[in-house]
Amino acid sequence: MRQLLYISTATPGAAIDISGILATSLRNNRRDGVTGLLWTDERRFLQALEGSEDAIQSALLRIKFDTRHRGIVVLQDRAIAIREFGAWEMARRGPADTADAFDGRMRQYLSGASPSVRGTFEGLIAARRAA
Repeated sequence: MRQLLYISTATPGAAIDISGILATSLRNNRRDGVTGLLWTDERRFLQALEGSEDAIQSALLRIKFDTRHRGIVVLQDRAIAIREFGAWEMARRGPADTADAFDGRMRQYLSGASPSVRGTFEGLIAARRAA
């Protein structure tokens, strides 16, 4: 099994419909057996994907050709024995969420992740809080 971690930035002026992205991602990922975690503040995207080699490669190609975001940087690409994220999740801070509640939910999602994956997500969370 393969795990891929990447970060990207929304293309300036692109219409970012998070609900639409989630619906499409859920459909594609269920079909392909891909799980993971997607964090977004609707400007930046940090995503961990887990699944078979072919499924992850296909997902990465779809992401690279998606004009809604740019600057895709693969932070980690490794073989894993078991999934660190048991089910697909998309973490997004809703209008009614406090920063503390959202960050607490993220820590729950990351509880089974490797230290490097957890550290990458927590680093982005800390940077967002400091901004």
